[in-house]
Amino acid sequence: MRTVGVEEELLLVDPETGEPVALSAAVLARATHDGAEKGVFEKELYGQMLEFATHPQAEMADLGAEIVRCRREAARHAGGIGCTVAALASSPLPVSPSVGKGSRYQWMAEQYGLPAHEQLVCGCHVHVAVDSDEEGVAVLDRIRPWLSVLAALSANSPFWQGRDTAYASYRSRVWPRWPSAGPTEVFGSAERYHRLVADMVASGVILDEGMIYFDARLSRTYPTVEIRVADVCLHASTAVLIAVLARGLVETAARDWRAGRAPADHSVSLLRLAAWRAARSGLTEELLHPATMRRLPAETVVGGLLEHVGDALADSGDLDHARSGCARLLDGGTGAQVQRGLLERTGSLREVVTGCARQTQE
Repeated sequence: MRTVGVEEELLLVDPETGEPVALSAAVLARATHDGAEKGVFEKELYGQMLEFATHPQAEMADLGAEIVRCRREAARHAGGIGCTVAALASSPLPVSPSVGKGSRYQWMAEQYGLPAHEQLVCGCHVHVAVDSDEEGVAVLDRIRPWLSVLAALSANSPFWQGRDTAYASYRSRVWPRWPSAGPTEVFGSAERYHRLVADMVASGVILDEGMIYFDARLSRTYPTVEIRVADVCLHASTAVLIAVLARGLVETAARDWRAGRAPADHSVSLLRLAAWRAARSGLTEELLHPATMRRLPAETVVGGLLEHVGDALADSGDLDHARSGCARLLDGGTGAQVQRGLLERTGSLREVVTGCARQTQE
């Protein structure tokens, strides 16, 4: 089976006030002092964020256990300096992001101006192993229409600067401010993919290949396809579900490629509409069905995803997991719905943050 790894970006917050705190450098120093495994925890663009990465895993139970362990370890290291972590894709409370001091981060702040000082959002990136760049690009070409469904399932950012945005995933509306972000056209070959990336870097608008922020891309570090559309998920179980579905999509796409089945030719314009629809309502209203790009109830579209990847999930032993996980979200709500429910019950965005911080480690 293809191995899967997950990168999660967590928000560092004050455990009493719920306000984001720019203490990532101190948390990383504490983790190093405590003997944390090298490369697991990393800094991000903003001081209010902490990132961790799992090892590649073939078994989803092992992946889930590692995500829970990393979240708890992050909370322990943060607790040592008086803060905690929350798996929130945006801060419900007002925040002034603190850009890191490294030369790369300073270049980004100077190059992009105000947007670089407003982009405090946390994502979940899923790496799925591929055999070659050629297979990887064939996968990228074929998973494009389905990524909006993953975005809807992971929606976890309804609040922005103290206000309800009316979106389930406002993070996905903020992220495209980067000039290299968003859906892509069909590449057709690894050679065309790499030529485009080289041209983008040569333009000088982005600093290097690390700033290729496509919805899904070839990893520059690992032999993987990296799917980047998901909000960081409130619950570890949802992150595992996104990983299960991502692996199913990659395996299904690779099989279609080997069988000579062409990718759907949906335009980038239509893919942007599908992404907007997913961001706006998550699972509470309609989504655009990836096969037709027409509106259908979210439950029907999620069912279409499960049908699309059903054979691959059955072969990996993940089909029941995927069905039950999707049913749980459709019945119980996404992270965005949980956050709004907390606000409705408590009337306090502070309670939203602190409540979600507790749920992050469950």
